[in-house]
Amino acid sequence: MFILNIENIEAFVYVIHFGGFNKAAEALFLSQPSVTARIKSLEQELNCKLFERIGKQVQISEDGKRFLPYAQQLLLVYKMGKLQIQHKKTMPNEYRIGCTVSAANYVIPDLLPYLGDKFPSASYKLVTGTTDDLIAKVLNKEVDIAFVRKSHHPSLHSVKFYVDPILLYVYRDHPFLTQERITVEEVAQQPLVFFECGSLDWLRIHRVFESLEQPPNIRIQTDNSEMARKLICRKSGIGFMPGLSVRQEVAGGVLHPLQLPETEGIALQTNVVSLPGEHSELFDAVAQFGKIIGTLDY
Repeated sequence: MFILNIENIEAFVYVIHFGGFNKAAEALFLSQPSVTARIKSLEQELNCKLFERIGKQVQISEDGKRFLPYAQQLLLVYKMGKLQIQHKKTMPNEYRIGCTVSAANYVIPDLLPYLGDKFPSASYKLVTGTTDDLIAKVLNKEVDIAFVRKSHHPSLHSVKFYVDPILLYVYRDHPFLTQERITVEEVAQQPLVFFECGSLDWLRIHRVFESLEQPPNIRIQTDNSEMARKLICRKSGIGFMPGLSVRQEVAGGVLHPLQLPETEGIALQTNVVSLPGEHSELFDAVAQFGKIIGTLDY
């Protein structure tokens, strides 16, 4: 019983492929005596002569010709296996994803099944936080990628993931649904469930009411989108919400979006960020998913 040395087999195949010991040695970054020693070792393992010397020329023997296709196959299988192992090492078993609370609630549940098809052997660790916290975690390599509010940090690779319009939503059977046009004054008089996340976009919503003589009728103010959504569904008031947070209710006819010229163009932009050149396979897959949900009609 013996064990073939893959380096010896590699030397044998290279000598045949490059047409000589010297050229094989150059290709393998070895000295010519080292290649000769590997061939002699392989001949001892196989108990045969793989080459015959005729004058100054060295030619493959009949035993060498018979062994060559198997040597080539062994070397190919070895290199393919090595590539698989190296590829596996570059693909982490666990991806660490940071996300804002809104991304955690309304993006991640749809994203993970998509990623599961792309990376079936991977697991995921999810961390929520504010945009500033998440950017710091990416910079410190505590998470691999993160979903953050619109951000262009100079040390991070950042692309736009999704732009979510902020619209006024009313519940089923609300009187506004029978009107052709509504005004800001009319909205201000309604009981309002006011969700805000502290971004500049929500400041723009506040400014819509600044010119009115009377302040808006804010009955409930919250920084929790899930609470705001449920309160509007239960007719505690009407409110401005990002579209992703109420898409199921809109699809089911529970909530209805209304357009106000004064709020046109107000939206929340989510970016996905990572360190440049790192976790590109995950980053690209996530960016592609962003394009997919951007085409869906919610």
